Amino acid sequence: MSRVGRLPVAIPAGVDVKIDGNLVEINGPKGMLKREVHPAIGVARQEAALVVTRPSDEKQHRALHGLTRALLQNMVDGVTKGFTRKLELVGVGYRAAKQGDKLVLTVGYAHTVEIDPGKNLSIEVPAPNKISVNGIDKEQVGALAAKIRAVRQPEPYKGKGIKYEDEVIRRKVGKAGVKGKK
Repeated sequence: MSRVGRLPVAIPAGVDVKIDGNLVEINGPKGMLKREVHPAIGVARQEAALVVTRPSDEKQHRALHGLTRALLQNMVDGVTKGFTRKLELVGVGYRAAKQGDKLVLTVGYAHTVEIDPGKNLSIEVPAPNKISVNGIDKEQVGALAAKIRAVRQPEPYKGKGIKYEDEVIRRKVGKAGVKGKK
């Protein structure tokens, strides 16, 4: 049995869960999320928890068992607390600003880069060199943060670029002076 998959997903007060065949819909104070689970995986509600079951011990069923449980837990966490991913801009002249709902990045290109967060996500800019991506769907929050980071990935020599707040950039030494070569 999967260690992750066998744990029940606790449903806090104020969260409504509807299971219709393969479709799981979770409503909470922050919004609503839907996900279609694999047909082989069973999802059932037992009192104040969701229980995920699998039909056999095949490799695919074992993998889907833990995955489905983790996805359901992320849905419950999203509609109750939400998710945040923070990024930092490192470099002289690198800055972020908000114009309406869009994020405008000035990161060393000849033009500014505009990023639209979409309908379910929000972007905050608490400082010119800090960005915060917020939303209820962990997958979408991570995808938008990765899209922002991809605009100017951190480089290993000076560490300039857009990085996650908790990311550590492995630095390289660079060119060393060559002695004795003529």
